[in-house]
Amino acid sequence: MQFIPVKTRPIMPPQDNIYPILDKYLPRLKEGDILLVTSKILGIHQGRCVKIKEETRKEKDRLIIKEADYYISRREVPNEYAFLTIKDNTLISSAGIDKSNSKGYYVFWPKNTNKLLREIWRHLKKGHKIKKLGVIAVDSHSLPLRFGTLGISIGFFGIKPVKDYRGRLDIFGRPLHVTRANVVDALAAIGVSLMGESNEQTPLLIARSADFIEFTDKDSYRQLIIPRQKDMFYPLLKKFKKVK
Repeated sequence: MQFIPVKTRPIMPPQDNIYPILDKYLPRLKEGDILLVTSKILGIHQGRCVKIKEETRKEKDRLIIKEADYYISRREVPNEYAFLTIKDNTLISSAGIDKSNSKGYYVFWPKNTNKLLREIWRHLKKGHKIKKLGVIAVDSHSLPLRFGTLGISIGFFGIKPVKDYRGRLDIFGRPLHVTRANVVDALAAIGVSLMGESNEQTPLLIARSADFIEFTDKDSYRQLIIPRQKDMFYPLLKKFKKVK
C-alpha cells in the first residue's frame, strides 16, 4: 500500500469551497484510490463555523450540547476536561467541535456527512475518469485506557466498511462465527497519523493499492453501525444522556 499526504493552502473559516482545492491540489487519482478528508475542512466547506467572541466554558458547553446526540457532562470527567459525547454514531469529545487551526472560530463537524461525501465522490470520479473510488471523512478521537489520539472515520462513501470473515475457517479448520474486520477505521487511523495534528497543512490523504477494500456504488454506512442496545459496550454507553 501507499499513503500519499496532500498538502494544500490553508482552508479558511468561516467558509471555503472545497471543490477548487480538490481540483488544484490532488494528483491524478487512480482506480481503487481512497481519499481521506479531515472533518474540519468539510465543516468549513459547509460554513459550520461560529466566531469565538468570548472564550468561556459556558458558551462552549452550550454549543457541545446543541451538537451532540448523547453526552456525559464534564462534571463527571476527571478535571472536568471535556464533555464525553456520541455524535453521528461516533464516540468523540466535545461533539467534535474544534478551535485549532481555525483562526478564531469553533468549527463543527459537517452535516449529512455521507451525503456530502457522495457528492465529492461523484465530482472526483467524473473529473479523474475512474470507476472505483472511496472517500472517507476522518477526525481524531481518544480510546479508553490509552494516552494519545487515534484517527476514526465519521462518514464514508464508495467502499464497504467491514470485511466479513464469518463462515471462513481459521488455520486449524475452526469456523469463524463473529469475526468482522473494520477496514474503514483502520484506514482512518493510519491516515490521520500521517496527516498530523498540528501545522502540517495536509487535510487530504490518498490510500492507494488497498487490495483488501471492496468498492461499491451504494450507500454502505449502515453496514458499520451497531445499535447501542446490542453493542457489547452498552453497559458503558447507557450512561450517556440523550440530548433533548
